[in-house]
Amino acid sequence: MALRVRADFETVAWVAAADHRWVASPEPGVERVMLDRIGDEVAVATSIVRYRPQSRFAAHRHDRGEEFLVLDGVFADEHGAYPAGTYVRNPPGTQHTPRSDPGCVLFVKLRQFLPDDLEPVVTDTNRFGREIADGSTRSHVLHRFGDEEVLLVDGGAGAVREFPAASVPREILLLSGEADADGRRMTPLSWLRVPGGSAISLRFFRPGRAFVKTRPVIE
Repeated sequence: MALRVRADFETVAWVAAADHRWVASPEPGVERVMLDRIGDEVAVATSIVRYRPQSRFAAHRHDRGEEFLVLDGVFADEHGAYPAGTYVRNPPGTQHTPRSDPGCVLFVKLRQFLPDDLEPVVTDTNRFGREIADGSTRSHVLHRFGDEEVLLVDGGAGAVREFPAASVPREILLLSGEADADGRRMTPLSWLRVPGGSAISLRFFRPGRAFVKTRPVIE
């Protein structure tokens, strides 16, 4: 039976940063925290992935797409080098041979593209800047397609950002700062997914940045 991790999209899924559990991948030096997953090595998956210095991953094809945000270090493949803060979408049919010489940490989503979403994206999110007044929020759109919307949300101390109910699940990965999401205390790399039909409130206690995404349910 295929592996299933937080695979019920009709319920809330929550992983605090303190509860991360690193699991070895098939490649030496590459580990991941499985946030949600349906499948074994070929899976619909949301993960935090860590490459040790000089790690490599075998060449592979993304038949249903790959989306990732570089959280730390430098990720690379034959197409380029992607430092921390780089957001990448590799659409269905793309292939590469990943590596990291200095080591890196990524937030990765696999096999979650809508079939007609074929636009490659490479965005340096560092250019957005992070200066923001207390009590204020600012959003940066990374991608929109169909019912999928991908945002970076910056919040000053005391800021509250309300997200209305969407028809599909919405997820939040806190990248920096400290926040509360509907009663769940979020520190950097805490992750929350709420079902479609659920509104959510994100309150920043300290200035920070969050990755916020509505995700089509694709199995």
